[in-house]
Amino acid sequence: MTITTRSRRSLAKVEAGQALGFASPALIGLAVFTIVPVGLSIVMSVFDWPTFGERTFNGVDNYFKLFTSSPDFWPALRNSAVYTLLYVPLSVALSLVLALGLGSRIRGRGALRVLFFIPVVTPMVANVLVWKMMLQPQGLFNGLSQTWFGIELPNFLADPSWAMIMVVVMSVWQGLGYNMLIFSAALEQLPESVLEAASIDGARGFRRVWSIIIPMISPSIFFATIMTMITSLQVFVQPQMLTGGGPGNATKPLVMYIWEQGFTFGDLGLAAAAAWILFAIIIAITGLQFAAQKKWVHYEH
Repeated sequence: MTITTRSRRSLAKVEAGQALGFASPALIGLAVFTIVPVGLSIVMSVFDWPTFGERTFNGVDNYFKLFTSSPDFWPALRNSAVYTLLYVPLSVALSLVLALGLGSRIRGRGALRVLFFIPVVTPMVANVLVWKMMLQPQGLFNGLSQTWFGIELPNFLADPSWAMIMVVVMSVWQGLGYNMLIFSAALEQLPESVLEAASIDGARGFRRVWSIIIPMISPSIFFATIMTMITSLQVFVQPQMLTGGGPGNATKPLVMYIWEQGFTFGDLGLAAAAAWILFAIIIAITGLQFAAQKKWVHYEH
């Protein structure tokens, strides 16, 4: 009995060692490219840390500077908030409508799903460049408007009233297919018996969607909302390439502000502090969403 127990323990140690050996490349990568940079960013945020030159400890001065004397921080934070408030509901709602439409027994729905998913797997830079060319005064949209209706459209990317809207529209188009696939997968898992019973009871059309389908796929909606919110607060490529953060600072989000402070102005300490403020905002909003999910997300037990 003792020999058997020792053999099992030895075998468990061997298996643990083998598992650690297989996992070590991923663990090393996690440590080198995630844990160490995160730890270093915490240290940098409490230092006056120029790209070149002497680095001195300044405590929480970088955080106070962001809130009190950095002129571009509050506009960047506001732009991130505006972008998130516009992008998240539009992306989730349109993806859900699209999934519901393609969930019906229509011909070629598989091909249509692939078509809508193509922008998700297409490189972001390529998508942004195409949209930038179309939105120019000499671009496709203005040309079609003048040809068909005789109307000259405004310069969307140079007009502060339109620039953020165009960034949101391009982003919604880019990410529409991802949430659509999530919702499509959830819709296909719905039990037909429940839907048939709802139809017999008179729940059809919008009432069936609102009262039956949405509560049943609410976990997927919750997941999509969380992920879309996180990505929206981290937006960078779309405004950076479409408008350069302009006109003025009309479309400069917080991540672009962080990038400028670190790599344009060389103030890595201030950039690290802004990054941790963004992290705290994401954690706080995510925590609120998890707390609120009890009121509207329905899980099967």
